[in-house]
Amino acid sequence: DGLKIYTTINSRMQKYAEDAQQEYLKTLQVSFNNSWKGRDPFNFKEAKGLIDQGMRRSDRYQSLKAEGKNEEEILQDFRTPAKMSIFSWKGELDTIMRPIDSIKYYKLLLRNSLMSMEPQTGYVRAWVGGINFSHFKYDQVKVGTRQVGSTAKPFTYAVAIGNAGFSPCYMVDNLPVSIDAGDGTTYTPAAYKPIPGPITLKKALAHSQNNATMFVMKQVGPTAVSTLIKNLGITSPVKAIPSNALGSFEASVYDMVGAYSVFVNHGIWTEPIYLLRIADKNGNVIYERKPRIKVVIDEQTAYVMTDMLKAVVQEGTARRLTWKYNLTNPIGGKTGTTDNNSDGWFMGITPELVTGVWTGAEDRAIHFTLTNNGDGATTALPVFGLYMQKVYGDPALKYSKGDFPPPKGGITTVLDCAEYTKQ
Repeated sequence: DGLKIYTTINSRMQKYAEDAQQEYLKTLQVSFNNSWKGRDPFNFKEAKGLIDQGMRRSDRYQSLKAEGKNEEEILQDFRTPAKMSIFSWKGELDTIMRPIDSIKYYKLLLRNSLMSMEPQTGYVRAWVGGINFSHFKYDQVKVGTRQVGSTAKPFTYAVAIGNAGFSPCYMVDNLPVSIDAGDGTTYTPAAYKPIPGPITLKKALAHSQNNATMFVMKQVGPTAVSTLIKNLGITSPVKAIPSNALGSFEASVYDMVGAYSVFVNHGIWTEPIYLLRIADKNGNVIYERKPRIKVVIDEQTAYVMTDMLKAVVQEGTARRLTWKYNLTNPIGGKTGTTDNNSDGWFMGITPELVTGVWTGAEDRAIHFTLTNNGDGATTALPVFGLYMQKVYGDPALKYSKGDFPPPKGGITTVLDCAEYTKQ
């Protein structure tokens, strides 16, 4: 009807995001398959019933049911080889396969999503909702939510710095912490590769230390943290519980990118938008959208958080961005890994772009066997690294490699913790 739809998506950046995903995921899939060699992923307690569930949800099952077939007849159909086209990282394959085996095949296929936006405008420049739209019509950017793991840790630190007056150089013992879970029980989470303390909050976040993070949560309390998480634009349910410090809640990539944009955008949350306006054939604007904005944290706290997130890349869990992807300009970020290595996350920030990446299987019960292979630094960060290489490699995009601008009134917080040890 002559309608013109204007979006914020940049076609070049969209292609770079899709290419980065395809490039890395085909390699990662091989690593995932190798990690399960000699074992059946569906023979573990949490994965029992997945194949039956997948069968019952399928279009094939529904159509056979509509034809009046009984359960035994349907099961026989699923066990009978049939011609089909399946997705593969080498392209679509025409093959003969038992439908029940195709369900297993797809359950073991890694999924991935990415969203990249400009924090000042809220304009989404790249949105990759899944690995292949024709095969998997499900949006893992905004519709799908997954546990966020350690990408939630900066929210607890932001409360400590902004509300409770903590310094990023504050020293903590980094020992196990027990905290009242609010239901009559005590919560004492395990720590993965704890660094002997005492260590600064800055180092604790850089190396994603659970003990230090739970110490901070104990000081500021679950209510203050859950309140900030909701103010940062997380729309999924977030209860006021201590485990939020380690990312036990679920969120979408879309919401998480919006939340991290607050750190870059001087404490201001800008709603991510992708549809600007629609005009009719005569040029009359019949729909127009501007992002909602709100001040969430003060400018000083936001800047301190960007500095702490830079330390994650400079010395912490995301340092491979510098030596493997040669991204040596000022970049901040946070890796995230959930229980059993079911979800890998990376949230990356530059002064002009905030990008979120998630990797996992369709069901959380299917996951990497070892954290070394399945953590966010291995499963999600490389997609960000490849994407940013392509973005910076395109001079037409004009994204700067400069540093995060400080608050207009200057910095009132000591960021270089070495200052405290100088004579």
